[in-house]
Amino acid sequence: MATPTPLPPQIEQFLHDNPQGVLTSFRRSGMPQLSIVTVYPRDGGVGISITETRAKFKNLVRDPRCSVLVSHVDWWSGFLVFEGKAELVHSGNSDPETLRLARRHIFSATTRRRSADWEQYDRIAATDKRVAMVVRPEHIYGSALARMRDALAK
Repeated sequence: MATPTPLPPQIEQFLHDNPQGVLTSFRRSGMPQLSIVTVYPRDGGVGISITETRAKFKNLVRDPRCSVLVSHVDWWSGFLVFEGKAELVHSGNSDPETLRLARRHIFSATTRRRSADWEQYDRIAATDKRVAMVVRPEHIYGSALARMRDALAK
C-alpha cells in the first residue's frame, strides 16, 4: 500500500477544530443517505467511526463513493467537503488485532482522550461492531478552503 499523501496542515487543523460532520453514502436505489458523524484527521484523510449494523456501512461496502461535509460549529464561518472513497477496516476484512488497534485509534482521535480501561473499551467496540473508516479525498471544496488560500496568499 502506498504511503498516503498528508492533508495540508490548515485542513488537518480545520478537522481537528471542527469534529462534526455529515457523511453522504448512497442507497441501493441511488438516493443519498445522510448521517451525522464525528470526524478527525487521519492518514491523509478524514477518519470516522461507524458500525457494521448501520445502513451507511452496508451502503459503503456496496459502493464506497462518499462525501463528508465538515462545518464550523456556527455553520456560517466556513465548511469543507471531502469527496472520495471510503476505506473500511471491519470484522469482514481485517484480522482481530488490526481491527482492535484501529478501533482504539478511532476512540482516541474522536474523543480526544485515551480510555481509562482499554480492555473494557475493546469489549464494547467489539459488541458495537465498530468500523474504522477513512475517506482519502479525491476532491476538496468549500468556503473554508477559499479562506485558507486567501490567508496563505497574504
